[in-house]
Amino acid sequence: MLDCHPEEPTVRAPKGSLPPFWVRIPRMSDDNGLIKAAKEARENAHAPISNFRVGAALRAKSGRIFTGCNVENATLGLTCCAERVAIFKAISEGEHGFDAIAVAADTDTLTPPCGACRQIIWEFCGDVPVILTNLKGKVERTSAGKLLPNAFDASFL
Repeated sequence: MLDCHPEEPTVRAPKGSLPPFWVRIPRMSDDNGLIKAAKEARENAHAPISNFRVGAALRAKSGRIFTGCNVENATLGLTCCAERVAIFKAISEGEHGFDAIAVAADTDTLTPPCGACRQIIWEFCGDVPVILTNLKGKVERTSAGKLLPNAFDASFL
């Protein structure tokens, strides 16, 4: 999770915390913050084979930002994409309900999520905005529904 901005509200931690401390509640609600987080996450990518480094940032409805980067494996088939890392991180930390995801790569043509990531985004996030960006500042906003029309989900089971 990203550190908060200084202008965000400060609140007291829940009673019983040892020792008592102050925490900041993240409230990054604009696309620029999400894009910045995705670009920063990209720096942590483990891509020694392809050198194709991708970062993703997922914004929960609570305001929390969860980041992910791609992690390659020598077989490549076991590689985990940045989008799935961010979503699985959020779910594993008990977060549900998301309102946007940003994906950053160092390409001239903006890189959309792969098919597996499109399915995971749809299942866990629904028809959220998907913000594509590159390191040159190009940005395109689309949606999970546009990227995965006629999506399959639990409603068909």
